[in-house]
Amino acid sequence: MEMKKRISLELRNRNPAEVAELVVDNCRSSDGEVEGLTDEYTGLEMLSMVNVGLSSLSKLPSLPKLRKLEVSDNTISGGLDSLAEKCPNLTYLNLSGNKIKELSSIKVLQNLKNLKSLDLYSCEVTSLEDYRESVFELLPQLTYLDGYDQEDNEVPDSEDDNDEDDEAGPPGDDDDDDEEEEEEDDDEEGSEGDEDEVGLSYLMKEGIQDEEDDGDYVEEEEEDEEEEEDGDEDGVRGEKRKRDAEDEGDDDDDDDDE
Repeated sequence: MEMKKRISLELRNRNPAEVAELVVDNCRSSDGEVEGLTDEYTGLEMLSMVNVGLSSLSKLPSLPKLRKLEVSDNTISGGLDSLAEKCPNLTYLNLSGNKIKELSSIKVLQNLKNLKSLDLYSCEVTSLEDYRESVFELLPQLTYLDGYDQEDNEVPDSEDDNDEDDEAGPPGDDDDDDEEEEEEDDDEEGSEGDEDEVGLSYLMKEGIQDEEDDGDYVEEEEEDEEEEEDGDEDGVRGEKRKRDAEDEGDDDDDDDDE
């Protein structure tokens, strides 16, 4: 795929000024120059053009916010003098696998005052005697050359992590997400606990009410029984009084006969 078409696809209907990262690796440049990239990409911070057939960076547009430029595995041999003007904030430059043979080709990088890391791995210039000492002397602003500092200490993981954090998003987002998830879990557990407590309270309340209802029922039964007993006693007394009255009536009749 041609570089111009690939860049258009990577744009994905966005405004060029909104693009912070652009990766167009393994596409093809028709004339060895940068194609399809314009000055409109004012917010671009990372640009990767690996193995696209570039032989020059002379047509690279002005990218004031660019910090990381990957152009490894191309055929660039020089013409790096425009980088300081077009990418003044560049901190990382990967030129590994290109056709750079002389130290003079990279001397112009002195004007990149913010350049901290330079990669020339697999370039012919690395075979020169005292190559590393010469490059650090030529570019005093450098901290790392081919992944190592002047004392042969490898780039710490923290440096790589910082780059990944910048690409992935603002630091701290993951922690906030974790905290939000923990809070949600706590809320869910609390809700479940409340439901359990409500359920138990409801059951206990039902049990108490059942006991009270049973008590009322027993009391009502006792009252009914007492009323029936009282009624029976009154009936017996009434029958007795009736018989006594009849007996008295019989006695009076006997007296009259006499």
